[in-house]
Amino acid sequence: MILEGGVGGICSPFFIEVFYMDSYLFYDIETTGLNKAFDQVLQFAAIRTDKELNKIDEHVIYIKLRQDVIPSPMAMITHQIPISQCDAGIEEYAAFKKIHNLLNKPGTISVGYNTLGFDDEFLRFSFYRNLLTPYTHQFLKGCGRMDILPMAVMYRLYKPHVLVWPEVDGKPSMKLENINAGNLLVAGRSHDAMVDVEITLELARILYNERKMWDYLLGYFCKKTDLQRINKFPVSFTSKAGEHTYAILVDNKIGGKLKYQSLVLGLGNSIPYSNQTLWLRLDLPDLQDVNSENLQEKTWVVRKRAGEPGILLPPEKRFLSTLTESSRNIAEQNLNWLRENKKIFQEIVRFYREFSYPAIPDQDLDAALYSNGFMSKRDLVLCQKFHKENFDGKIELINKFQDKTTKMMACRLLLRNFHRKTIPDYIGAEYYSFLKKAHTLSDDERLVDYKGTKRTALSNVIKEINELTENNKDIEQLAILKELKKYLNVHEQET
Repeated sequence: MILEGGVGGICSPFFIEVFYMDSYLFYDIETTGLNKAFDQVLQFAAIRTDKELNKIDEHVIYIKLRQDVIPSPMAMITHQIPISQCDAGIEEYAAFKKIHNLLNKPGTISVGYNTLGFDDEFLRFSFYRNLLTPYTHQFLKGCGRMDILPMAVMYRLYKPHVLVWPEVDGKPSMKLENINAGNLLVAGRSHDAMVDVEITLELARILYNERKMWDYLLGYFCKKTDLQRINKFPVSFTSKAGEHTYAILVDNKIGGKLKYQSLVLGLGNSIPYSNQTLWLRLDLPDLQDVNSENLQEKTWVVRKRAGEPGILLPPEKRFLSTLTESSRNIAEQNLNWLRENKKIFQEIVRFYREFSYPAIPDQDLDAALYSNGFMSKRDLVLCQKFHKENFDGKIELINKFQDKTTKMMACRLLLRNFHRKTIPDYIGAEYYSFLKKAHTLSDDERLVDYKGTKRTALSNVIKEINELTENNKDIEQLAILKELKKYLNVHEQET
């Protein structure tokens, strides 16, 4: 029976010093759009606290809009940061050296609301683009990461008394702005980075009051602890691929209709991406219709990295009782079907364990974080020296980089951030070619990111502005859209 078995529970006595930490850094970002390779951060805000969530200091950084970035109209009217306000900010390179230092201060746990779902990867691409180490804030010198969103989902399920949990149109919502509205945590406009940081911190303080729960959930952001818990899950059955354990996956992406959770079956580790465990959702009504031709369409496999969302719980009765009855019934039927249909199950296991993402041959340099691999030690040392040098010293260092990609990135960095300086033609040539493609009207010449997605065309953005302006009576939004259109028209004329 699927309802039997399990180990350990949230209510059992538990405490572990998950991180060698000195402080939390609560942060949030506002951006020009959703594309991590081609958009940029406009506002970064952070509050540093001690272990007990007492405020130590705060930081707000506004960043100039880069010449090569085409902002999303929807993003701009959401956070409502005028381009004129960005112009008063600092260059991206200077900003991200500060941000990198904040996140990499020894013993810092960087944390926010859905930061591991969006913000953290956005910062990684920004660090990469500015020749700063993109991963050290995750592990080096006692640093680590957390996310309040998956923790809040767990509290909603198992400690619901701590907050008024919002519903919108009769449906559960985990949006930060709705949680704030229902609990009056902080006054101020949502989607201002500092306001969202303050809301997240106040929310964390409420969750922290349930200390046993808080301490237990910290373990899910520690790779070692998370893996130890996963390795204790009960085995459902064995196949040629090995033992298949089962668990309850808690993840905001599953949605409120299913109470943010699903029974899942372990398929093992990905072969090309060995840091990922694979979990097949068992609550899909059409799972038994799967065959060799529709395998991807009829299955849903979650790729789980240790220390990152979602949260996997043992299938104990106390946790199973929070699942919807229909979800439990479908999962049990599907599990029995998979046991009996070994051939198709082996196909599912083989496909997902062997699956690798296709190479994107024409991806732009800014999008190549994952395909470029790690820098050589020599270039890493040169980058550290590059950051300390003045402008002339940076120019001299460019030709010393061994890796061609790193050299080109350094050229782009100088052109983006030191455009008032006199820069040699050999450094500017590649950048101006890139800039022309960034603003091209030709679909064939549009830049491609690491997913193979083409960069948004300038003409499409102007069309979107016109559509958003029509019948819009919001004075603030209209002012933002008017300013953005004026800004983009200049770029259109230049191309």
